[in-house]
Amino acid sequence: MDREVKSIDNFQCKDWLLNKHYAKRIPSISFAFGLFVDGALNGVCTFGTPSSYPLRSLWNNKYKLIELNRLVVNDGLPKNSLSFFVSRCLKLLKKPIVIISYADTSKNHHGYIYQATNWIYTGLSAKRTDWKIRGLEHLHGATIADMSRGHKNRVQYMRDKYGSDFYLEDRPRKHRYFTFIGNKRDKKVMLKMLPYDIKPYPKGDNKRYDASYNPQTQITMF
Repeated sequence: MDREVKSIDNFQCKDWLLNKHYAKRIPSISFAFGLFVDGALNGVCTFGTPSSYPLRSLWNNKYKLIELNRLVVNDGLPKNSLSFFVSRCLKLLKKPIVIISYADTSKNHHGYIYQATNWIYTGLSAKRTDWKIRGLEHLHGATIADMSRGHKNRVQYMRDKYGSDFYLEDRPRKHRYFTFIGNKRDKKVMLKMLPYDIKPYPKGDNKRYDASYNPQTQITMF
């Protein structure tokens, strides 16, 4: 079995992210990589700009911060394929760089792939609420919030416009992981700038979601 990881165009991710990944949404994508097995695309990993400005600004004075925001592969691959994929993606990124990623507790995920590739665990994300509109639950909370941009009292504007269909919902907290890519000096500085305590890895049984959808697979042309 021949495995290769290489950069791919964003459009090659669309079917994977909208139909196979559980989030069913395309995030911000700055870099996209594909896992090719015997020439066929069998997985997608994307990196983009994190939504948290305070977090971005903390390192952007010296180092760029990006988020590993989607990771999805086909079933039936060798056991170490996911860790192989992530490790190769990190090597292809321009260094030095700080990378953050999350494991969704609402899906009973613990981030075992990040543990297997030696990321730093810093506990759960902060408690937050998402803006929701009944009948438009498929829209991300940030998309809903953008509807009120430019208005002085944004929450009241949404309540006036949508009435009781507009509501706030607690956002599920997520396990938060970091990894630092660079030389020894860079990694030491990045670690010193980390604003969270390092905690033991969380454990538990993962809940698998239905990933049986088969995306259109592009073939590497030689």
